[in-house]
Amino acid sequence: MGRLALISVTDKTGIVDFARQLTEEFDFEIISSGGTAKTLQSAGIPVIKVGEYTGSPEILGGRVKTLHPRIHGGILARRDWESDLAEMEANQIRPFDLVVVNLYPFEQTIANPEVTTAQAIEQIDIGGPAMLRASAKNFAHLTVISNPKYYEQYLSQLRQNNGEISLEFRQKMAGETFALTNAYDGAIAAYFASLNGETTRFNLAGNALQTLRYGENPHQSASWYGSGTTAQGWAKATLLQGKELSYNNLVDLEAARRLIAEFGSEEPAAAILKHTNPCGVAIGGSLVEAYTKAFNADSTSAFGGIVALNQAIDEATAKELTKTFLECVVAPDCSPVARDILAKKSKVRILTLPDLSQGEKQTVKVIAGGFLVQASDDVIETPDEWRVVTEKQPTPAQLAELLFAWKVSKHVKSNAIVVTKNQTTLGVGAGQMNRVGSVKIALEQAGEAAKGGYLASDGFFPFDDSVCTAAQFGIEAIVQPGGSLKDQDSIKAANELGLIMVLTGIRHFLH
Repeated sequence: MGRLALISVTDKTGIVDFARQLTEEFDFEIISSGGTAKTLQSAGIPVIKVGEYTGSPEILGGRVKTLHPRIHGGILARRDWESDLAEMEANQIRPFDLVVVNLYPFEQTIANPEVTTAQAIEQIDIGGPAMLRASAKNFAHLTVISNPKYYEQYLSQLRQNNGEISLEFRQKMAGETFALTNAYDGAIAAYFASLNGETTRFNLAGNALQTLRYGENPHQSASWYGSGTTAQGWAKATLLQGKELSYNNLVDLEAARRLIAEFGSEEPAAAILKHTNPCGVAIGGSLVEAYTKAFNADSTSAFGGIVALNQAIDEATAKELTKTFLECVVAPDCSPVARDILAKKSKVRILTLPDLSQGEKQTVKVIAGGFLVQASDDVIETPDEWRVVTEKQPTPAQLAELLFAWKVSKHVKSNAIVVTKNQTTLGVGAGQMNRVGSVKIALEQAGEAAKGGYLASDGFFPFDDSVCTAAQFGIEAIVQPGGSLKDQDSIKAANELGLIMVLTGIRHFLH
């Protein structure tokens, strides 16, 4: 009899070619079940069905098929123990040389906001993790593969080592497998915690995607990990051109994604960021208009910036993007003509990420001895719930401008002040130790253009000095959260100076 492989996979990427080479080149026999068996048989690959081998049919709608002594005995048996070998012979158990298993798509299932609890539970794999863990435990005697990317490496091992698999490779595959089952169980535990409203345990796990050249600075090592067991978020982005992404690139890109997600995809919008702070944001009648407005808002800071666009890069926008040095550009797509134009600036990293709106529902910050977890600041802005507190009332157009300024301020480091006009940023005051400093920076940056403009503050005004400064520069309206004990002082100043003031009732601190 040939060597024996157990194959049961949900992700069937490359499985037919892999199985064919196992059987034809290396004389493997394959035991398989369910959809995997059908796939292999349809490709003309001989398969022994699990039920035929165990003598027990699949039951409970397929919930029980591989949980059987002839399966787990063949996985867990120690080939150098006489007692194990004797028991295998007595029970007609064959040893497995290879176990190829991956798991039901639990994380993909719960990613659907419409999924029911019953649907989620059906995607909790039981037999798969049991086989994987058993195989990984017994790596001294067999190989377990839980990811299609290792199929070719396994075949190369067989070819280079006269049909043998090195202990080093088997141990590596065991480690990969335990990491997978750990992340899989973590995702399930996190799902049930969310259902039950529990906060006593938080699971943080990731798969290593890439070792980065360094972190924020050259003396800091860094790696990129993907959350969960499947590619998500930036791991699904396509790098069309340019060098590999750095730590700082990824941090800036995520800040850019969060900001551009505020504007949906119907109206063309562009955002340019430096060190996670926006230096230019705009909405336009076309994508090229939006980008040009955002760039001109602060062309000096835009040099070497990160650009996020909410629509596919077209020819006109591509031409504008090549006129200055940029670190990265991300958009949902990029037309072939635009790609050819951008190729002339080969060092610029161009990425496509079809869904820029999808991000993590929680944010994590590491502190000494642990970490902090909070819900993401993804509240949907609703001006209908805002409160106009001044005698002067805003028009619908003015409310729209205030909403634009408010959305941008949410993504500026606190203390944050944003000055806008014509749905374009004119000045940004970020990360100052006092709000008055941020107000002055934003207004001085806007200069004469601030006249008739709009000002957003991520936090309340504890004094009326910022309102007075805004009036001196000709600001038309202010949006801020309110909530200060001295709100009335700011409201009084706005009334006396003829400004509009709107309170949102919610703040957006970003530290």
